[in-house]
Amino acid sequence: MDFLFSEEQQLLKESIRNFAEKEILPYVREWDQQGRWPKELTRKLGEMGLLGIIIPPEYSGAGYSNVDYVIILEELSKVDPAVGLVVAAHNSLCSNHINLFGSEAQKKKYLTRLAAGETLGAWGLTEAGAGSDAAAIKTRAVKKGDKYILNGSKLFITNGSLAEILVIMAVTDPEKKRQGISAFIVEKDMPGFRPGKKEDKLGIRAADTAELIFEDVEVPAENLIGQEGQGYRQAMAILDGGRVSIAGFSLGIAAGALEMALKFAKEREQFN
Repeated sequence: MDFLFSEEQQLLKESIRNFAEKEILPYVREWDQQGRWPKELTRKLGEMGLLGIIIPPEYSGAGYSNVDYVIILEELSKVDPAVGLVVAAHNSLCSNHINLFGSEAQKKKYLTRLAAGETLGAWGLTEAGAGSDAAAIKTRAVKKGDKYILNGSKLFITNGSLAEILVIMAVTDPEKKRQGISAFIVEKDMPGFRPGKKEDKLGIRAADTAELIFEDVEVPAENLIGQEGQGYRQAMAILDGGRVSIAGFSLGIAAGALEMALKFAKEREQFN
């Protein structure tokens, strides 16, 4: 088995590293101290194809492989883990959920916007009383005519207060437990939806982490992803794929720390 990168992957690695050093590195401390995601960076990431990494070309994405994806996340996270996390949540969770399980109409409508850098995407599963126990979510979606009415809240959602396109898991049939969970595409401008508290974290502060609140949000039935009751299975598959991005993200943090430590050790003078 060949573990070496191809020539194209080496060029990709260099390209992302150059981009990160030019567009991200000079501002890392400022963004982190302010706890602010720079909106202009969203556009630049889109122009680089980094918001459509695993989206197929027919929906304006780059169509990169998982290895390419890890290379990208490693290089971004070496310079700023916050950028790596935002890109990972956008690609692995929101975009990938629509890509894998969405209808053709949903893909055409939403993936092209997500890939272009028009907006960030978010993915909502975790709640105050449902973290590792994902089947215990309480957010409800009740069908009324050609709409679903969403009520509830989500917690610790990456890109939560920034995203304009969100994939949200909600209970459509409480009696069926995990088989009664469904997935929906929610847009930020839908009445009744609003971001809540933004978390003030110890680190990776430029990456937005927020509460999501749903109060009688009317979601068109056409925004149901797949069929009712398929949301839990879909979410578990998305989380499995997301672990690839966490590996690249973590590798980048470790490699970046090592590079900084080596640089410091070489430049430090003692016992002159």
